[in-house]
Amino acid sequence: MSDLFEDPQSGGNAHEFTVSEISGAVKKTIEGTFGHVRVRGEVGRVSRPGSGHIYFDLKDDRAVIAAVSWKGQAARLAVLPEQGMEVVATGRMTTFAGQSKYQLIVEAIEPAGAGALMAMLEKRKKALAAEGLFAAERKKKLPYLPEIIGVITSPSGAVIRDILHRLRDRFPRKVLIWPVAVQGQKCAPEVAAAIRGFNALSPGGALPRPDLLIVARGGGSVEDLWGFNEEIVVRAAADSDIPLISAVGHETDTTLIDHAADVRAPTPTAAAELAVPVRLELLAWCDEQGARLSRALTQGVTRRQQQLRDMSRALPKPELLLESARQRLDNASNRLPLALQSVAQRKRVRLSEVAASIRPETVQRLLRQSQDRLRERASRLQPEMLLRDIQRRRQDFRAVAERLDMAEKNQIERKRDRLGALERMHQTLGYTETLKRGYAVVRGDGKVVSDTKAASAARELEIEFSDGRFRPAAPPARRPMPRKPGKGPDDQGSLF
Repeated sequence: MSDLFEDPQSGGNAHEFTVSEISGAVKKTIEGTFGHVRVRGEVGRVSRPGSGHIYFDLKDDRAVIAAVSWKGQAARLAVLPEQGMEVVATGRMTTFAGQSKYQLIVEAIEPAGAGALMAMLEKRKKALAAEGLFAAERKKKLPYLPEIIGVITSPSGAVIRDILHRLRDRFPRKVLIWPVAVQGQKCAPEVAAAIRGFNALSPGGALPRPDLLIVARGGGSVEDLWGFNEEIVVRAAADSDIPLISAVGHETDTTLIDHAADVRAPTPTAAAELAVPVRLELLAWCDEQGARLSRALTQGVTRRQQQLRDMSRALPKPELLLESARQRLDNASNRLPLALQSVAQRKRVRLSEVAASIRPETVQRLLRQSQDRLRERASRLQPEMLLRDIQRRRQDFRAVAERLDMAEKNQIERKRDRLGALERMHQTLGYTETLKRGYAVVRGDGKVVSDTKAASAARELEIEFSDGRFRPAAPPARRPMPRKPGKGPDDQGSLF
């Protein structure tokens, strides 16, 4: 390297280097000196293009270093850079010859202390709360007695054993376990995928859909529980259609999933207690309610019986109610014969009076008046008009009958023509026309045969030609007969 930086006053014989040579030498120097470094600073500008790389700045009060994390490295970062966040970035220094600048290739990022981590957590909490993900009206009510409970946790930890033991003690239920990593880089994507996976199950399917979800993990440091603070986990919990209980950490631990969940449990054991009631207490409560119902029914029936007896004492006796009506009936029955005789006598007197006023002259006069009215009405009737009307209707009837006969004849003629056309088509398409072209139908034991195997197995063969049927003296030899391509039997049998 000393040859590259000779004194410019030494003479005009100094070697001339190209730009690429100088750039390569600088690159080797920086990468050789700073091959693996840890840099502490504040994250400045952050850019995430569609390529998947992350470009950002690391700065302090006097300098700025450009940093980049390639797509494969960015996917493995435990903490993604955010503007204003103080971090410790681990990587290697290199140069970018296209812009004559140096930059840090970041392989890992850690928050610079718990204070910075909590500040980033508070910032993320405010941003998600502003979107309404923690709103109380979004939270769903837990089912009183879920049939199936989905648990999202590590299958090998003590948490799942505590939950299962508590459920078995309180009220045994069916449990579906979705194993996930509960810390580290895989924690957040696996927990989010588990929540969405349970919600994607179809009710009544081969794998039943849970009625309640529990996301559980034991206690730990802020870094251990950080996966439950990731945005993808919070959004998955807020979007869950299944009621969700968050039981992450101990009672003093708080993560962002606790705010997005429908209910937060202080411990995994407490989550199991919130999920189901105590079976024995429920049975005792049912027995108590049954006893109360029996007592209420007994008291109600007794009270109504007493009321009925009290009301019955205020009512009169049935005999007293019928005495007056019975007496009136006796009086009416005694007066009835006399009343009938009196009415008959009055009617007889009235009949005698009316008969005395009727005279034969009056009857004859009324008869003559009736005869006059009858002759007057008969004179109004004209037989000629009736005959003309009958004649006209008879002619109309003959015309209608002739039209009906003509229509019937025309319809019969059309049916006859159509039937003849169908018969001609039947003759054309039938197998008898095919027989006239040189084909034949082979029957074995009365059934149509279509191959040599069936013909060989038949005891008696019969061949039908266009002019009749023929029975050969002996069955044909058992050898396959060639078949011409494109020709075959129609629906009447095998033709050859």
